[in-house]
Amino acid sequence: MKGLLVQVRSYDRSVRLLMVNQFTINLGFYMLMPYLAAHLSGTLGLAGWLVGLVLGVRNFSQQGMFLVGGTLADRLGYKPLIVAGCVLRTVGFATLGLVDSLPALLAASAATGLAGALFNPAVRAYLAAGAGERRLEAFALFNVFYQAGILLGPLVGMVLTGLDFRVTCLVASGIFAVLSLVQIRALPARGDDGRAGGDGAGTVRSQWRRVLANRPFLLFSGAMIGSYVLTFQVYLALPLEVKRLGGEGRFGTAAVAALFAVSGLSTIAGQTRVTAWCKARLAPGRALAWGLLTMGLAFVPILAAGALPVPDAGVGRWVLAALPPALAALLLAVGTMITYPFEMDTLVRLCGDRLVATHYGLYNTICGIGITLGNLLTGAALDASRAAGLPALPWIALWALGLVCSAALYGLHRTGRLGPAAAVPQRAPA
Repeated sequence: MKGLLVQVRSYDRSVRLLMVNQFTINLGFYMLMPYLAAHLSGTLGLAGWLVGLVLGVRNFSQQGMFLVGGTLADRLGYKPLIVAGCVLRTVGFATLGLVDSLPALLAASAATGLAGALFNPAVRAYLAAGAGERRLEAFALFNVFYQAGILLGPLVGMVLTGLDFRVTCLVASGIFAVLSLVQIRALPARGDDGRAGGDGAGTVRSQWRRVLANRPFLLFSGAMIGSYVLTFQVYLALPLEVKRLGGEGRFGTAAVAALFAVSGLSTIAGQTRVTAWCKARLAPGRALAWGLLTMGLAFVPILAAGALPVPDAGVGRWVLAALPPALAALLLAVGTMITYPFEMDTLVRLCGDRLVATHYGLYNTICGIGITLGNLLTGAALDASRAAGLPALPWIALWALGLVCSAALYGLHRTGRLGPAAAVPQRAPA
């Protein structure tokens, strides 16, 4: 921990503030969102499809607006979009706790999603610009703060929701209000904010046309979809497997919580070491390929456990329910630790350090669509395979997805498509 703090202090104030901001953003978000569905269905008595609608509106408004948020960040500057997103989430979270009508809930849910679309691309673009040549290490530290917020948020939310869910909403809203004020006062406005107008990007349409014409960026985005689908199985396939073997009781709940603890704690403890090791030994493209391969291999322990007889009850069944998914969660975390800093750094190189937030925005939208489709297919595969008596099929498919995406990234690396973007030729003055 001391070494981590030394590394953080080696960056200037803006980069340090962005890291703390991301921890606080995740703390406020994850103290509320895991308990929102229970509040909507229990306290407010909404039907299941209405709960899904409210949650779906939040996800759609965030994923669908990432490109808009990134575009605005490149045109108006990173700081204004970061502040606007935090202010909007302040209002959205407070509203979620104070209203009970469906239209107001939908509006609040949409506002919280739009807030994420505004500040996420801007934060990453600002961090890349502020860290300069050390952005790889900066993104590794950023992921530590990111995971720490995810780990601590639900614990704080559990305590507050035990009092009243409205208390959770108001505390989360207050966190974002304080965060907004801190960034207004302390976050410097970068001199290279809003470079879209200064590099000949012109209109929004021409800005988007330039990003969509970046073929290596689009190929890289497509290859990286698999990493997000695989990582998301910590929230989908792995908990379902734990519940299938461990049951819905206290043990099953504790085993699912252990999945998240393993993922978060391993990242906090190992991210900077893993990044330093990979940087010293691997080219960025090779590191990305190895990260995806590790994510694919994460599902091998569950495949192997599936070949063992399942005890009817007792310690043997508990071990079989908890240990292989926990090992899978650990390997997924290791794969993410390898991949994430190189992924963020590669995006900056592929866009030639121009329209960085717009590229991040489109990248998030592409991966968000991929996650949605991937989860639908994974859920369908889990149901179909169990009905057909082939429980190993989904795990084989996830392993194969990691292998295919790893090969695609290695191919992009070997053909030189993960290098810096070619300079855009400039017209000679008349």
